[in-house]
Amino acid sequence: MPNLDLTDDEHAALVRLVKHALDTDRFPMSPRLYPLQATLAKLEPRPLREPRSPPKVYAPPKASAARRRAPIET
Repeated sequence: MPNLDLTDDEHAALVRLVKHALDTDRFPMSPRLYPLQATLAKLEPRPLREPRSPPKVYAPPKASAARRRAPIET
């Protein structure tokens, strides 16, 4: 497969053309657009996302907290 040697202006024009074709298509989920989406991903890769923080671990409250409360006297 040949590699394209594009100038910055040609690259930008090609990206705009592919984005326009994807954005204005009547059926945006059509399988015929998959090659254009793959081409756009190669021309303009998305930045990597930062990894999510680890989920918080739930720890039930300690039983000693209930013992610290003074009993209510009536």
